[in-house]
Amino acid sequence: MNTTQNLCKTLLQNPSSVKSKSQAKQLHAQILRTSLPSPSLLSTILSIYSNLNLLHDSLLIFNSLPSPPTTLAWKSIIRCYTSHGLFLHSLSFFIQMLASGKYPDHNVFPSVLKSCTLMKDLRFGESVHGCIIRLGMGFDLYTCNALMNMYSKFWSLEEVNTYKKVFDEGKTSDVYSKKEKESYYLGSLRKVFEMMPKRDIVSWNTVISGNAQNGMHEDALMMVREMGNADLRPDSFTLSSVLPIFAEYVNLLKGKEIHGYAIRNGYDADVFIGSSLIDMYAKCTRVDDSCRVFYMLPQHDGISWNSIIAGCVQNGMFDEGLKFFQQMLIAKIKPNHVSFSSIMPACAHLTTLHLGKQLHGYIIRSRFDGNVFIASALVDMYAKCGNIRTARWIFDKMELYDMVSWTAMIMGYALHGHAYDAISLFKRMEVEGVKPNYVAFMAVLTACSHAGLVDEAWKYFNSMTQDYRIIPGLEHYAAVADLLGRVGRLEEAYEFISDMHIEPTGSVWSTLLAACRVHKNIELAEKVSKKLFTVDPQNIGAYVLLSNIYSAAGRWKDARKLRIAMRDKGMKKKPACSWIEIKNKVHAFVAGDKSHPYYDRINEALKVLLEQMEREGYVLDTTEVLHDVEEEQKRYLLCSHSERLAITFGIISTPAGTTIRVTKNLRVCVDCHTATKFISKIVGREIVVRDNSRFHHFKDGKCSCGDFW
Repeated sequence: MNTTQNLCKTLLQNPSSVKSKSQAKQLHAQILRTSLPSPSLLSTILSIYSNLNLLHDSLLIFNSLPSPPTTLAWKSIIRCYTSHGLFLHSLSFFIQMLASGKYPDHNVFPSVLKSCTLMKDLRFGESVHGCIIRLGMGFDLYTCNALMNMYSKFWSLEEVNTYKKVFDEGKTSDVYSKKEKESYYLGSLRKVFEMMPKRDIVSWNTVISGNAQNGMHEDALMMVREMGNADLRPDSFTLSSVLPIFAEYVNLLKGKEIHGYAIRNGYDADVFIGSSLIDMYAKCTRVDDSCRVFYMLPQHDGISWNSIIAGCVQNGMFDEGLKFFQQMLIAKIKPNHVSFSSIMPACAHLTTLHLGKQLHGYIIRSRFDGNVFIASALVDMYAKCGNIRTARWIFDKMELYDMVSWTAMIMGYALHGHAYDAISLFKRMEVEGVKPNYVAFMAVLTACSHAGLVDEAWKYFNSMTQDYRIIPGLEHYAAVADLLGRVGRLEEAYEFISDMHIEPTGSVWSTLLAACRVHKNIELAEKVSKKLFTVDPQNIGAYVLLSNIYSAAGRWKDARKLRIAMRDKGMKKKPACSWIEIKNKVHAFVAGDKSHPYYDRINEALKVLLEQMEREGYVLDTTEVLHDVEEEQKRYLLCSHSERLAITFGIISTPAGTTIRVTKNLRVCVDCHTATKFISKIVGREIVVRDNSRFHHFKDGKCSCGDFW
């Protein structure tokens, strides 16, 4: 036997040693030249081609084999089709194998089960399980691992399909019955695990991951402990499975223990572990630690970038989230639907419409605009940036709606004061068989509150419990209390809050205190403030509101006492601030601000506008100035409110006809609201002002809120 033949024999005895297509081809050619290959020899060549994922060559050899092919040949062709994602073909070959009288072995079933899993074919997977039991393969390690993986994925799929069915058909009872009983598939996973005579790290990781991903957190952690008792050390996959549990429960101490274990065992450089740690620290509100983990990673992939972006945005660090997104693009990491869904809320909260439009363009070019999650995020972004028409245009283009889509559009209408549009959309949602959830009711009640629709609000509030069995939360109570306060039914609002089934928070009482200020009810304001200070003694806004109520009533001594109390407690009033985006740059203003480079031009323009406004009939409402100063000083203080400075700067910095968009951190005062109506008429522009609760669209001397805000 010559050297070439010896080499061929060695390679055939160890097919996995053939590492390249050219080497496999040479071996195949050598065999064909030296002898007439036997079926077993051809099956070995087929196995080599299959190992190299050479589907065409594998199929040519398989079709040339005499019938019936060997078990090795069946195994190889099934595995090759599975590796190429041709799962239906893989299962078809499996059926043909059974029909030919050949019995699958432990090398065949893992590929078949993988095809069932990725095809989401639950019934076929269960049939394969039955076949495994009949052939006595239920104790094989690799087969059992594949079975457990399949059942863990089927559990998640079953839950998704159940909720999809509930969403499509509008059934809620199915959800509760589904959640009340243990999943059949997770039970099957456990049975397979418990019957295994031998388990490896993959076995433990599969059952731990299956429990963790499907909300069985206590069971997952118990399995980790049992794994340690079996003298198996957790690996990177184990850690990435349990870290999300501590993130969800905000268990920083346990998360840090896992982090320490990862460092000691060299897993901290693993990008998947790093991403899980970033997410865990962010959900525990430790974004600085998330950033440290991110920067310590030797390399970053899309998952780690998405984790740090989402972590920043979820913790209100919107600027930092945008910076990380920009760095991600510079690093030439292509954003996916998760990236866009994570970053869009940052644009919405910062009201950076220009940047939001840029991201929208990028989304369209990347062909993600058809994604329901991204489309919903775009609806939310445009609505919160003041462009409700574009938000509705995107909503109408969507082919499918989920609950987030509906609530984003309804809440958008609510924030813009379009109550009847919000109610109409809510009714359409119900007609289409979609059952409103907690957030949807919050949105429609907000719409009613902003428009003074008391009867409609009561109808929806009662419908929550009577028709949908949803227990009202603080947000729903706050919306109704706010509405009753706005329309002047203060005593009714007080009784409503007092009768809440849950303890009212400071924010709920604050809505009523604000209404007391508007309606000048000092007696009730003092009564409400006592309640407020009891549940939230450090509420700065409450001190400011009550001080303003006293000032408006001329009770300067009482107002001064409150300010002294604030000073003694180290409390500082949040200054009113407004900002506007001009040429991709955000300009911020505070009341009386003289620091802006264009202050002189802004001041001159303000004087001209004031003269024109007064000729049109505008009269300064100095009762809004809650300071014990001379009348002339009150005029100056009113005219230098932050939103007026921002609006005026927008007018002198943009071409005629351009819409002015301003954001303010506090409620717009009555005089500024009146002044902005006059300004919109004089300059012939639409002025959109977003304050801390809603949008005001000023045009032709009118406001979209109808002077009810």
